[in-house]
Amino acid sequence: MNRPATPEGWQVWDLVGRLGGQLRVLPGAVIGWDMSAALALGDALGVPPLAMAELLPVIEAVMVAKLNEQMDHSHG
Repeated sequence: MNRPATPEGWQVWDLVGRLGGQLRVLPGAVIGWDMSAALALGDALGVPPLAMAELLPVIEAVMVAKLNEQMDHSHG
């Protein structure tokens, strides 16, 4: 269904799972990942830069929308 289709996609997906501590937040809202930290971590893990550049922003946008939606629901 929504599974990565390439080895590079799997590498980026693994990277995404490691970015929980790299969130940029404002009071009451998530605004994204610290992309400098995300790219540095991906580089250290050997993730191809092109794959990160193509996939991280798309995944980040969905993550931000879903986390903010969850926060809105939990706050009434």
